[in-house]
Amino acid sequence: MSTVGYAKQHTLALETASPQETLAWGLTTTARKLAQVRVESSARDVVLEAVRLNWRLWTIIQAEQSDPDCPSPREIREGLLNLSNFVDKRSLEILANPDQEKIDTLISINRNIAAGLLGLDLTPEQRAEREKIIAASRPTSAGEAMSG
Repeated sequence: MSTVGYAKQHTLALETASPQETLAWGLTTTARKLAQVRVESSARDVVLEAVRLNWRLWTIIQAEQSDPDCPSPREIREGLLNLSNFVDKRSLEILANPDQEKIDTLISINRNIAAGLLGLDLTPEQRAEREKIIAASRPTSAGEAMSG
């Protein structure tokens, strides 16, 4: 498959993804970028760029979870807000003094949250039930998406 075909397919998949799937994609992508720059030979500015990108994603998560109309259960909101605060502090530490172990922590957080959002920590039966619930909550037509 060509790069253009893959990019188009990927864009289409994101357009039809649930918010959880989209967030998991963002967390996985930033974790991958952090892992790429974690090697000692990476230039400082490249490392800092990856850390800033991850920090921006977590700022969005923080803003979304802080919204009084956020549909997430209270426990999840509080957990994500606590993680957001941790990521803020850790990102500032890394920006001041890049450290591979601190970057590893951010990678681990992103990967674990993404796995939870995608249900990778569930049994096949639990995952199938979760998929039914998600599918039932999605709009079935463009008209419903516009009005919903």
